[in-house]
Amino acid sequence: MKAPPAPALTLPVGPGVDPTRGTAATPIAFIRAIVDAYRGYGTDPATALRLAQITPPQLADDGAHVTALQLEIMSAVAMQELDDEALGWFSRRLPWGSYGMLCRASLGAPDLGVAIKRWCRHHRLLTDDVLLHLKVTKSAATITLERRLEPPALTAGMREFCCVTLLRYLLGYACWAVDSRIPLQAAHFPYPRPEHHAVYPLLFAGPVAFDAECAGIRFDAQYLTLPIRRDERALRTMLQRALPLTVLQYRRDRLLVQRVRELLRTLTREGGESLTAEGVAAHLHLSARTLHRQLQEEGASLQQLKDEARRERAIELLNRSTRPVKQIALAVGFRNEKSFARAFREWTGESPSGFRGRRAGE
Repeated sequence: MKAPPAPALTLPVGPGVDPTRGTAATPIAFIRAIVDAYRGYGTDPATALRLAQITPPQLADDGAHVTALQLEIMSAVAMQELDDEALGWFSRRLPWGSYGMLCRASLGAPDLGVAIKRWCRHHRLLTDDVLLHLKVTKSAATITLERRLEPPALTAGMREFCCVTLLRYLLGYACWAVDSRIPLQAAHFPYPRPEHHAVYPLLFAGPVAFDAECAGIRFDAQYLTLPIRRDERALRTMLQRALPLTVLQYRRDRLLVQRVRELLRTLTREGGESLTAEGVAAHLHLSARTLHRQLQEEGASLQQLKDEARRERAIELLNRSTRPVKQIALAVGFRNEKSFARAFREWTGESPSGFRGRRAGE
């Protein structure tokens, strides 16, 4: 199977850029999957490997890693040389520009939910070897990848790279379209845990599982209501270097304040456990530093949101229970009744006992 003449090579970066600079976190297995695509087409990967500065010893080393830019260059060159953006994953080629067309077809949607539905539907126009499905419940949106047909040349490495890349394509585009990080509640894959499993949390921030029935990701359904924030001009700019969306995490989370608020309400109701910055950040799969920075960017602070959750819970307990004020203070995370009373007066302008007595008399 010989590839047709490919378009003139367009590299994602200009001359003089060293692709090996930066953190080498991408497993060599992903590069090998691209090499397998070349072999399936009976084509030499030498040009792509040379431009990405990946050496034969690296390629032979099971534990080797490359930078995100090396993967980006390798992928871009391969897609153009093979004229297949799917890199041999499907029974037919997806010519250079196919996924750009998919991005464009989803761009005019009013919100992310409609955009993802369009993406899943239009992807079937490219190939029906795999189907993408969106299932929405009240609390979660789940995207699954159903493989229906495998070409004979598909290796295990290519199958893994296909699952990872297709889900990252969609997740990366979704984040870009709404200009927001979309944290995952779960990511699952239908193969045993690979040796390079440590890269998965970098690509899919959240709990990751293997040996699942199918590949998929799950996230809070509220993100589906976010409006599309990009236009055609932004799309043209993004498509000049679209591949980083498949390997890099989006920084800003437009629903972070809401997610932190809901988490703190739950934790406060359960007894105030993990109300430290480190504890809250761990629940959200962030570092404490990133949590503080992103909240500040959204005009909020963790302390402000903690006070809000404690105030709501304290008022609820004062109104609906007969617990002593001391017990309520401990229940909402204060060390003693005195500090709770001082904080409650700052929140409401009256003492906890006065608030309860006034409400009882109304």
